[in-house]
Amino acid sequence: MLGQTETRVSSPFFELQRPVRQAPVLVEVPHSGLAVPERVRPQMRAPLDGIMRDADIYVDKLYADAPAHGATMLTALASRYVVDLNRAPDDVDLQTVPDHPAPRGVQPRGVVWRMTTDGRSLLRRPLTYAQLQDRLEHFHRPYHEALRRELTRLRARFGYAILIAAHSMPSVGRSLGTDRAVRRADVVPGTRGGSTAARPLIELVDAHFRQSGLSVRHDDPYRGGYSTTHYGRPREGWHAVQIELNRALYVDEATSEPKSGDFEALQAVLARLVARVATLRL
Repeated sequence: MLGQTETRVSSPFFELQRPVRQAPVLVEVPHSGLAVPERVRPQMRAPLDGIMRDADIYVDKLYADAPAHGATMLTALASRYVVDLNRAPDDVDLQTVPDHPAPRGVQPRGVVWRMTTDGRSLLRRPLTYAQLQDRLEHFHRPYHEALRRELTRLRARFGYAILIAAHSMPSVGRSLGTDRAVRRADVVPGTRGGSTAARPLIELVDAHFRQSGLSVRHDDPYRGGYSTTHYGRPREGWHAVQIELNRALYVDEATSEPKSGDFEALQAVLARLVARVATLRL
């Protein structure tokens, strides 16, 4: 039955669930982890309130039923403060790693965050290039090797693979070019202008959420990060959609506590989404 799953912990820092009866779908949750491993703890300040607020809190629980509908599920366990799995390995600025030979990043929240979203410092001192490489080797590379391996396996079996990159976002953002606070849509599918997935998949995602009574705005303010860009190759049989959920739908943003009833309702919407995507033929 589709509900039967095997659970295999492939690393201390991520969990892979692979169903017995498989659909060509993989749900990845790179930002729900809260752990700060001892390996990097001496390098960091890790305020618990910041870890909770800057995580995609409970997104792994929202998609918990995905394997029951045939989807493989890959969930990170370490905090994004340790390494941001939705950033490229060279997305780092010189203030974070001064001796980096070829930094590409220009912001304080690249593959390693040196600042929380509310402006607090996360690093006790800038990292050396060797320390960055250590983080990439122990956290970033194993996760993406597992992700790539699963997508390759699914494509070999079905002829294509569908990646749902599962995220959440603060309910309010700033209007471009102003300080005016703007409530975001309920759901933001990111496909970089429709380039990372086939049109039938994008249309299914859009229709599903609208039919569920939720507002949808594509690519605004999130067009899709590293996973969506890197693995979204429709011509090669890999289709990727990043799905950002407005946190106000399911959590009290002041306390990080789930909203009883609303949480379960959104969980059901996502279970139905995975079930529908699992039957899509591309």
